[in-house]
Amino acid sequence: MINAERFLSDLHHLRSFGASGSGVVRPAYSEPDIAARIWLAERMSEAGLATRFDEVGNLFGLRDGQSLLMGSHTDSQPEGGWLDGAFGVIAALEVSRASAERGGPPVSVVSFQDEEGRFGVTTGSAVWSGGLELAEADALLDHSGVSFAEARARMEHLTSGPVDASRFTGFIEAHIEQGPVLDQAGETLGVVTDIVGIRDMRVTLTGQQNHAGTTPMHLRRDAVQGLARIAVGLEERLRNVVTPTSVWTIGHVSVSPNASSIVPGKVVFSMQWRDGDLERLARMEEVIRDVIGEVAEQLGLALEYGPLLGLDPVAMDTGLQLRLASAADQVAPGKWRHMPSGALHDATNVARRLPVAMLFVPSIGGISHDFAEDTAEADLIAGVETLARAVAQ
Repeated sequence: MINAERFLSDLHHLRSFGASGSGVVRPAYSEPDIAARIWLAERMSEAGLATRFDEVGNLFGLRDGQSLLMGSHTDSQPEGGWLDGAFGVIAALEVSRASAERGGPPVSVVSFQDEEGRFGVTTGSAVWSGGLELAEADALLDHSGVSFAEARARMEHLTSGPVDASRFTGFIEAHIEQGPVLDQAGETLGVVTDIVGIRDMRVTLTGQQNHAGTTPMHLRRDAVQGLARIAVGLEERLRNVVTPTSVWTIGHVSVSPNASSIVPGKVVFSMQWRDGDLERLARMEEVIRDVIGEVAEQLGLALEYGPLLGLDPVAMDTGLQLRLASAADQVAPGKWRHMPSGALHDATNVARRLPVAMLFVPSIGGISHDFAEDTAEADLIAGVETLARAVAQ
């Protein structure tokens, strides 16, 4: 049903944009990201799709009339794997081509912009779905202080107006699992049941920069000591609130002035937490803010919160799930499962506008967001074949 050689060729060529060792460095709006999108638009055109970059750089390859939308994203983490997002986009392109070649249902393709959150949380699909106003997105800053408005201006020569969601009947996103479940079980496919919710905010602690040799410990207002106490406090206080599937992460830290002989006067850090239950997400926020506030008061640190970003948990569409499950049973009988997604995806945003579903293929060793990220070619092909069969239904 599909041309596996053509699919793998395109997938490996996409890997060349921002290639770094076995992985990619292709953050949103970087030169490699824009170059990859231009190349992808050319491949879409060759497949008979009408290409359109919307106002934020989301790339659509459109079939005439009503169609199913498939895709993911092609931007990467600052040090990312070659399949995260990319697999879903190239898989969608191959399914669209294969379906057109055999006279099957029309399939349109999308590569959303800034899924990896250089500026927020799945920014491109959040704007397209109406979950984030463009003016609000434009004010978001990356860790270097560059605004979303400045970054998207780099694509102004390519972009046009928004693409109307009413032309699509639903959305299916294929993705690597980014976890160990399928790989450890020796299974080939996962039909996603729901996607967890996420909350993310930036926190600033400001103390007093001072000499590291002459400032007594009991007189210090050390911002790094504050961060350390917060990390320990969260481990202790969240224990009675969360479940084994709840997670929280301090993932990005900026220390000022970041010198060995100076008591740190300022720390800016990211605070992120995820869970499948909306009420638990709110309770986790209460605990997190309590711990941070208490530590700031104890150490005499000024405290500032950035905007709280996030997405609520989302259940996948039952009808689309059934089609994927039926196809998975044909492609990999006895080697697939229903499963939740602990990672966030564009499908969460798209669910505001369309019925959505997701399909996973294994991640070797459960590794993702790392140059070592990989999936066996046979599993990648099985994923695309499953999508094609689901579409044919």
